[in-house]
Amino acid sequence: MKVVISAGGTGGHIYPAVSIINKIKEYDKNAEILYIGTTDRMEHEIIPKMNIPYFGIEIKGLSKNIKKSFHSINLLLKSIKIVKKKLKEFNPDIVIGVGGYVTFPVIFCAKKLGIKTMIHEQNSIPGKSNRQLIKYTDKICVSLPGSIKYFPKEKTIFTGNPRSSEIIKVKKIFKKELGFIENKKLVLIVMGSLGSKTINDELKKILIDFSNKDYQVLLVTGQNYYDEFKEFKINNVKIVPFLENMLNVLKSCDLIVTRAGASTIAEITAIGLPSILVPSPYVANNHQFYNAMELVNANASLLLEEKDFNKENLLNLIDKVLENDTLYKNMHINSLKLGKTTSSDEILKIILDLIGSD
Repeated sequence: MKVVISAGGTGGHIYPAVSIINKIKEYDKNAEILYIGTTDRMEHEIIPKMNIPYFGIEIKGLSKNIKKSFHSINLLLKSIKIVKKKLKEFNPDIVIGVGGYVTFPVIFCAKKLGIKTMIHEQNSIPGKSNRQLIKYTDKICVSLPGSIKYFPKEKTIFTGNPRSSEIIKVKKIFKKELGFIENKKLVLIVMGSLGSKTINDELKKILIDFSNKDYQVLLVTGQNYYDEFKEFKINNVKIVPFLENMLNVLKSCDLIVTRAGASTIAEITAIGLPSILVPSPYVANNHQFYNAMELVNANASLLLEEKDFNKENLLNLIDKVLENDTLYKNMHINSLKLGKTTSSDEILKIILDLIGSD
């Protein structure tokens, strides 16, 4: 099997793409994979380190600035020629787009060359590229049921997010290995891989209040903000810049306070982890808010908008979840109901059906 996969810009696109690659390799250890990404975004560093063959193209997203948009269009036209040549050379059985503007020329060219195509949408509201690619793709996979309405029903399938399959496989890290007391509840606070200055500034005012709580707190600041927290030495609280073993740690937590990115939601619903979601207001189409509302409306999560993130609101919500056993159990059960741990298997089946493989 020969597969081209394209995704770029953020971990929310890149890591689901990696999960799909892992599943393909699990099915066919001799599968040939080519990852097409940008020359200057996260994927151009992450993917080669995973020993996945990588091809970078220079491309930019459209801007409100007319001059920048003109430059972006020129790069797009150039990239279409480059990608078309690369696809002819590699001759894949299928081309898969997993989000980000880099996927547009890749899927577009594949369709023009008569190659089978598939896209995966992680968020509740589709991104621009996936909206534009509807007519160029044979199958559309979505992470959340609420996304189906944005796509043609006849070629759209609710598969869930393949990241959900990854967390099921990893081993739990016990609290004592993280420096915590094993029989005491653990709250993880993390605002994405990069962290959030706004949230971190508020947390500096709150940390001391965790010292006399019946639960423990693991705060992930983000690499760029860790130095600002070095002076804090607080009972019950451990502060780290990042977690390389995030999936393992999630299995040890009792509650998470986090953003509402698509991969995060896939991971926490796969294990039924109750959550307090703080959607980033800085993303396209405010899609994290709508991601969060899928969980909130299912009584699997509580919502805390960034504008309301303060000491009183955060502490009240954490207490509300951890001190009410009935609420906690219901959130756990409802979260599990939203989780789709067979996502990678379902996506692989669609790939095999498209290429006519048994």
